[in-house]
Amino acid sequence: MVEIAITGTGIVSAFGADVSGFHRCMLGPETAIKASPWAGEVAGRGAWQAIAEDFNPSDWMDQRVEEGTDLFAQFGLAAAEQAVRQADLGELDPLRTAVVNGTSIGGVRAVMKAQYALDTGGAEAVPRKAQIQIWPNMAGAQIAMRYDLHGPSLTVTTACASSLDAIGTAARLIERGEADVAITGGTEGGISLAGGGRDGDFVPVLFYTGNVYGMEAPSSDPNQAMLPFDVKRSGIVVGEGAAMLVLERADHARARGANILGYLRGYGSLADGFHPSSPEPTGIWEARAMELALADADMAADQVEALVAHATGTPKGDTAEINAINKIHPGRGLPVSSIKGHIGHPGSASGAMAVITGLMGMQAGRFGHIANTDEPDPEADFEIVHGQPKDLEYSSLQVNAFGFGGQNASVVLTRN
Repeated sequence: MVEIAITGTGIVSAFGADVSGFHRCMLGPETAIKASPWAGEVAGRGAWQAIAEDFNPSDWMDQRVEEGTDLFAQFGLAAAEQAVRQADLGELDPLRTAVVNGTSIGGVRAVMKAQYALDTGGAEAVPRKAQIQIWPNMAGAQIAMRYDLHGPSLTVTTACASSLDAIGTAARLIERGEADVAITGGTEGGISLAGGGRDGDFVPVLFYTGNVYGMEAPSSDPNQAMLPFDVKRSGIVVGEGAAMLVLERADHARARGANILGYLRGYGSLADGFHPSSPEPTGIWEARAMELALADADMAADQVEALVAHATGTPKGDTAEINAINKIHPGRGLPVSSIKGHIGHPGSASGAMAVITGLMGMQAGRFGHIANTDEPDPEADFEIVHGQPKDLEYSSLQVNAFGFGGQNASVVLTRN
């Protein structure tokens, strides 16, 4: 891969819409996992979510855009605005700036709400702008419209690997000379109103789907509901938000005197090809995606100094990833963490969020820990960083993101 610089970052998360604040919370002991707005719908069920409670769309867009977008696109716009501001690009070149966004469910909340309106109020109750709220490409499209961009505009939908695949695809566009700059990342719109409230009597079916499929932990304690790489792990907590980066051709960034936060060195992606929701148990194909990213970076595995894992806290998923990391990084005590103990699983945005927290950790000399995990799986042939952050001067990082359908992606980053 040619040199790709990272010059901007932006985030909307259960820890707020500010990268510095997000990282500060990720180094702290508290989690953002709280009772779902519909927690009382099913008696005896511990229903948990990690919601972007502090997000207000009007802080980031005018009323017309707000009315015409579902929450996932609003999150994406806010995160992109932060990233573009930090990159300090001035006026973006409309023909040489790409947008590549990842999302797994897009505007599905708008679909559910429109169907509810039809069922309860008839055809006249269907929201007039539902049609343009629904499409998964609308987050990327709104970003392009905000900055009057006419370069490549792509939307990647590879489940929870979407944002890493978007970042890798954006890097390829720059590498091939189709763009000098790319705004890229991922966004997941959640299922509640902005700020986390209920929407009247409307209860989205997504509140139930993960539970009936057996994805969600049955815990009655929010601090035990999501335990990545813990022997007690039993399922996920749904999160939401967006994370966006500005990527640039490195010589382009240096020529304008940009503050370079780090470099995207390698990207690997492939199909697990095993099961709709369970990874191949030995982790062979997850390991292969990691190998491809290292090869693309022209780096040996022992040059990686830390790793942010996908690690969703599911028994099968974490076992496969432990096997994959053991295969690629055996016996050297590699520090490994996950963001999901703090903020649940924000779906397609999770990979880009992990990239951001890893970059911030490089600058701070502190590698984040897995919140709430207290009994690390002994099968791990690496250091599961838990309990508190690790003081660590590291300048290279691998990040994994794996999704339903066998979507396996990995990237390698360096400080310099």
